[in-house]
Amino acid sequence: MLIYFKFEAMRTKIPIDIIELESSNYHLILPTQFEGSETAYWVIDTGASKSVFDKNQTEFILSEEEGTEELHAANMSEEPLKTSLGIIKPLFFGKLKVGNMKVALMDMNHINELYQKVSDYKICGLLGSDFLLKYNAVIDYKRRVLKLSE
Repeated sequence: MLIYFKFEAMRTKIPIDIIELESSNYHLILPTQFEGSETAYWVIDTGASKSVFDKNQTEFILSEEEGTEELHAANMSEEPLKTSLGIIKPLFFGKLKVGNMKVALMDMNHINELYQKVSDYKICGLLGSDFLLKYNAVIDYKRRVLKLSE
């Protein structure tokens, strides 16, 4: 007799906010929680290859590697951005705990200045396709949720 087991991946749904920075220019905001801290907000950036974290939020950075990495950022500059690599403290995306998340570190003051014109959000980072692919992200625009699974 054969017995089959069906394993369900842990799936979590996180509410997202959709804000309009300019006319017909929408951005997806995702709330998260660092362990023992207040809510941190990320922009879901499906066009970014790598997740980026604000290097000014040092209380959440566990380590930073020496040297720099060049990231090409569309619509920001023809020149690649100089960033460093780092690992941030564990945080929760809904029920999903993510530890040792590797990110590019850069100064995000200019991004926060832009967001403060239309919202109260202080952005800690941009979630790129590295994270979205790893956790099989599905954006449900109608229900305004991000679904993640391990």
